[in-house]
Amino acid sequence: MKRLGLLFLCLLQFSCSSQSEEKINGISFVGSRDKALKEHVEPVLKVNANYAAVMPFGFIRSLDDPNVIFNTERQWFGETRAGGKQYIQILQKNGVKIMLKPQIWVWRGEFTGDILMRTEEDWKTLEKAYTDFAITYATLAEETKAEIYCIGTELEEFVKNRPAYWKELIDKIRKVYKGKLTYAANWDEYSRTPFWSNLDYIGVDAYFPLTAVQKPTKQQMGEGWQKWKAKMLEVSKENERPILFTEFGYRSMDFTAKKPWLVDRNQMTVNLSAQADALQVLFDEFWAEKWFAGGFIWKWFIHHEDVGGVEDNRFTPQNKPAETIIRNHYGKRSSN
Repeated sequence: MKRLGLLFLCLLQFSCSSQSEEKINGISFVGSRDKALKEHVEPVLKVNANYAAVMPFGFIRSLDDPNVIFNTERQWFGETRAGGKQYIQILQKNGVKIMLKPQIWVWRGEFTGDILMRTEEDWKTLEKAYTDFAITYATLAEETKAEIYCIGTELEEFVKNRPAYWKELIDKIRKVYKGKLTYAANWDEYSRTPFWSNLDYIGVDAYFPLTAVQKPTKQQMGEGWQKWKAKMLEVSKENERPILFTEFGYRSMDFTAKKPWLVDRNQMTVNLSAQADALQVLFDEFWAEKWFAGGFIWKWFIHHEDVGGVEDNRFTPQNKPAETIIRNHYGKRSSN
């Protein structure tokens, strides 16, 4: 009886602590040529964000090149280690928590999920280069006490072909960084990622196709979420880890929910309400779920007054109706 009573108290304590934990109401804070100042953080605070993803970059020349170039003088300030540290510190000074999320960029914007080496020697070279990249920023995450560290973003072929490497990398990162870990899997990749049980969050870049309608309604987009939502719940239960949207967002254009991952500079008609509605539907579908940890809006530029606006069909919600949707929802400070 005494043991059962102790177990009940432990379960009750766990339940209460889970319910009181804030959702991650995040933005993806894009690296710039410039240092981040208090004036650049103020718009983040105005949308009630409590987290920011800081994203230094490494570069690969082609999909089969094993070399990762990073932290060089030729990069923008915000893409380097020093820049990442400065961004983290100014955000933290203003009460914003951090996910440090170093990313790879392939020349000409080719998809990182297709990085694939031709030989075993090249795989070994890539593994060493990527380890240097990942440990460099894991050390920064520990140095700055960032709450979350993201070990990689949309690297499906790398993960699929070298699963043992990734588990070893996670062990190496754990030795230098004591916070929580995730990996940002693409929306069509996450269900096959083999190491979720080794991390703290199941990270998903949530660009799921919802409907092919040109001007989608909230109901159509909500219906489009249901099969994807059911699968995420299944993966969350199987791995006993919460889902975290390491990226989510929509372009302010017609067909916004058809292929939300599109980044081409096409002339698609601007549709501000579609972007705002898509975000509202996503918030309504996920933020009340206990198995869902929150997420990071893609994407937020530091020079707030110079981006977005009513003629822009890109991802940023800045200076658009979508910004109001985010402000109102993040202002609720939803709990698990």
